[in-house]
Amino acid sequence: MDSLKLLALDTEDLAVVSAHLQDAVFKTDGLAYDARHHVFSVVVNRFVWEKAARARGKSFERRRAAIAFKRVNAVRSIGIDRKDKDAVLSLLAINFTPSGEGPDGTLELVLSGSASIALDVECVEVQLADTGGAWETSLKPRHPAV
Repeated sequence: MDSLKLLALDTEDLAVVSAHLQDAVFKTDGLAYDARHHVFSVVVNRFVWEKAARARGKSFERRRAAIAFKRVNAVRSIGIDRKDKDAVLSLLAINFTPSGEGPDGTLELVLSGSASIALDVECVEVQLADTGGAWETSLKPRHPAV
């Protein structure tokens, strides 16, 4: 099994994690914040970009994955209706903006439809792990040229 497991401790690592999570989809019930342990987590179905270039024909893969953001002090969201359990959210990128000279700042999960989730963090500490097997999909995410 070729499960992906990544750890990001700086912005360069975060760019790699973000690339692997581009076009991951999830529902609001896949979001969780454990304020006591300062962990925000998201369970997603990620598109397997690392195999898409080698895919022959029109068969691609998605995998179930978990993302844990650690050392989170606060969570804010824009454009997400937590009551709409059937809404599918699509993750486009994860960005980090430092607060100043130190390692603290804001991680932003940029979602389609102008939605976002902002995490105030002490530092960048993100774990990504595939949690299950892959399944086939014929749909490859596409983005219009700007």
